[in-house]
Amino acid sequence: MFTISDLPYVIPALFISLSIHEAMHAYTAHILGDPTAQQAGRLTLNPLKHVNIYTTIVLPIITIAVFGYPILIAKPVPFNPYRVKFGEYGAALVAAAGPASNLILATILGLMLRFWVFPYDIEKLLLIFTEINVLYFIFNMIPIPPLDGSRVLYAFAPKELQKLMAKIESYGYLTILVIFLLVFYYIYGPIDYCFVHLMNILLG
Repeated sequence: MFTISDLPYVIPALFISLSIHEAMHAYTAHILGDPTAQQAGRLTLNPLKHVNIYTTIVLPIITIAVFGYPILIAKPVPFNPYRVKFGEYGAALVAAAGPASNLILATILGLMLRFWVFPYDIEKLLLIFTEINVLYFIFNMIPIPPLDGSRVLYAFAPKELQKLMAKIESYGYLTILVIFLLVFYYIYGPIDYCFVHLMNILLG
């Protein structure tokens, strides 16, 4: 879908999108009573606070070249699930806030593209920005630990499934990322299906 030649458009879209995504995690945790992210300096739109050189910069360049899709992981926003209001449901709200911000951004940009006319370069940037946010929303809502979708599912899952999800998450981001890349071929179809349909809804 994307090529290396698109990187001048993709990189700023990725950085802005992930900064808003991570800041919304931090802000939601903050308003629910947990100051951990704020104390760690993560309640900010500064992308440098959210970037990991390997998983946020190197990884999407490699995955664009291999798959045509930018797969990336920002530096996780720290939060204490025992300090947020509403327990597991509060933690689910913190998790959902990031993908929700990407869906809202994609909706706004999609409507702009649908009803307004822009110069070519601006239109291409806005289109890629919309696509990145749709992909970021879909990717993060996959219910595989430690992605945001798993934390939303965790709040409503039976205890046995919660234990399994906690065990998977204990392996850490890099192990799970390797597993995800190995199975990406098999989940590419559903991801692409969701992406195409969401883009069609947004752009008409």
